[in-house]
Amino acid sequence: MVVVFVLVAVAVLALLAGVHRYVWRRLIGDTTAGGSLARRVGTVAAFVLPLLTVGALVSSRSGVPFPVQQVLAWPGYLWLAALLYLTLALLAGEAVRPLLSRFLARRAAARQTAPVDVSVGAPAVQVPAAAEPGPATDGSTRTDPAPDTEAPAPPVADPSRRLFVARAVGGAAALAGLGTVGLGTYGVLRGPRTKRITVRLAGLPRSAHGFRIAMVSDIHLGPILGRAHTRRVVDAINATSPDLIAVVGDLVDGSVADLGPAAEPLAGLEARHGSYFVTGNHEYFSGAAEWVDHVRELGLHPLENARVEIAGFDLAGVNDVAGESEGQGPDFARALGDRDRGRASVLLAHQPVVIDDAVEYGVGLQLSGHTHGGQLWPGNLVAELANPTVAGYERYGDTQLYVSRGAGAWGPPVRVGAPSDITVVELASPQA
Repeated sequence: MVVVFVLVAVAVLALLAGVHRYVWRRLIGDTTAGGSLARRVGTVAAFVLPLLTVGALVSSRSGVPFPVQQVLAWPGYLWLAALLYLTLALLAGEAVRPLLSRFLARRAAARQTAPVDVSVGAPAVQVPAAAEPGPATDGSTRTDPAPDTEAPAPPVADPSRRLFVARAVGGAAALAGLGTVGLGTYGVLRGPRTKRITVRLAGLPRSAHGFRIAMVSDIHLGPILGRAHTRRVVDAINATSPDLIAVVGDLVDGSVADLGPAAEPLAGLEARHGSYFVTGNHEYFSGAAEWVDHVRELGLHPLENARVEIAGFDLAGVNDVAGESEGQGPDFARALGDRDRGRASVLLAHQPVVIDDAVEYGVGLQLSGHTHGGQLWPGNLVAELANPTVAGYERYGDTQLYVSRGAGAWGPPVRVGAPSDITVVELASPQA
């Protein structure tokens, strides 16, 4: 097992080194002169930025002081996203590069073979046709020089043209890649948008028709997203005037000591039937027991493999599967085993992979997060391999599943193709 881990780690490091080398070559090596200031600065950046990324990843797991984590996180995590989209843009540029080179070469050749413009009014110069061999006027035989039969030299690539192509393609790739990261960062820092869906729930009485649950997942408070982000999320939720609020895991990436103040605005959540919380996998990386106690102090009700009756339906919550390593994993029997299956039910479970258990226990609606919708395209393709549903609504037998993209971001504070959201789930009674 250790050997496999080492081999995988070496392969990943080799891949990252190769990608960095490729990006340096296309953006710096091909576009700058040796020894120039731009070449030196670009080369230094090619070494420093990945080191900052490693520092950001390691510091969050090694007890480094939180202010140091914050300093490393911004450049380190942003470079991960920038590297992805710079690489994709440069690879797309490989198809453009030969086309642009041919176009410029043909245009240059056309200019060289174009007829010379003769000034207006200048007498035309008559070029006599080549004389046929024949007797000279003095009676001797004239012999013309033999024509040159050597093949023309192959065209030599113009260094200035190569440099122009490299700079044009590299500049366009840099603009596209960094622009994508910039827009994706703005989308996260702006805060989540509100989505609304209506779910018809079997067994829901007419009196509970129109009951609104504001669900939010994956806020991911940490060295980048802090108190201001929490305030944006709380304001967005309260603006919907929900009947109940569900915080479905991955609230934090760090300890209560470091992030307790960042989570404090959660005390301002307002809902007629209260706010509920279940753990996500990142809580188990950050001290789940301490966070469960802390959110309780902030006024949220943790559902640790537990169930409560709310306005005509059962609201249940299970611990995240990551808690199994600590003996605190999901326990569906404890949360749902003895309930009246004739009643409507809503289950809060961080990861959508537990949908099979929800089906087995007759859950009407499961609310989940975890996937971030892929967060960084084409990450959604990878997320589809590990999750039954990456984002949105799907039905599994008699159980309905809704997966939120989440309100924050893990690692790079960037989202591309998977905008952050909170969702207001309005329950509809079949009797209405």
